[in-house]
Amino acid sequence: MIKIAVYGKGGIGKSTTTSNLSAAFSKMGYKVMQIGCDPKSDSTKNLMGGVKIPTVLDQIREKGTDHINLEDIVFEGYNCVLCVEAGGPTPGIGCAGRGIITAFEKLEELGAYETYRPDIVLYDVLGDVVCGGFAMPIRGGYADYVFIVTSGEMMALFAAGNIAHAIKNFGNRGYAKLAGFIQNSRNVENEDVLVEQGAMESETKVVKIIPRDKIVWSAEKQGKTVVEAFPDSEMAGEYKDLAAKMLEVMKDAM
Repeated sequence: MIKIAVYGKGGIGKSTTTSNLSAAFSKMGYKVMQIGCDPKSDSTKNLMGGVKIPTVLDQIREKGTDHINLEDIVFEGYNCVLCVEAGGPTPGIGCAGRGIITAFEKLEELGAYETYRPDIVLYDVLGDVVCGGFAMPIRGGYADYVFIVTSGEMMALFAAGNIAHAIKNFGNRGYAKLAGFIQNSRNVENEDVLVEQGAMESETKVVKIIPRDKIVWSAEKQGKTVVEAFPDSEMAGEYKDLAAKMLEVMKDAM
């Protein structure tokens, strides 16, 4: 089982990238599980036909922690991708990072990985603040590799640098490795150069440049990934190429 954490600043297109990756990996024949670790709980929406699934925390609040089954929190989406949303606390009450910890603990307690036996697990993680909960995939032994989605925008690169620094802090303890940046292009001036420079400063590389394309918005308007809605498009090919490049990078890092 390969465990991948995808981090990035809020609004950078991290969930779009992750869900298209899940779809691409599934089309390559892998059994995939995607776990959304953002309080917005919309990471898997485009794998579920545009529908937001019940979150782990919602189900715990509704049914009680001792009355939850895997069927309550794991849902099958496009091409059999297994979808989970950690969820967040009631707005204004509680810690979103703690919610992620609670969700991870419940998945382990119920034996989710042993039951479904996924080949690839993708954690879609908000990266504006790398606090204890949001750092769980890095330091908790949940992820093997981390990819950071960024653009050439200043705040996106700033967040990417912070995430990379956090990974280095845990690196000597045998936790997740930084495998590279994924450039989700915003067509800012000198974007390729800026992202390449940011990657070098974080002692990593740009794995893939994803071009900006309106077809992504068209797919999401249908509640689908590009890989599902427009499987023969150039953009679907970009996501499939990203999936292949990520597998190659991780193989080289082993």
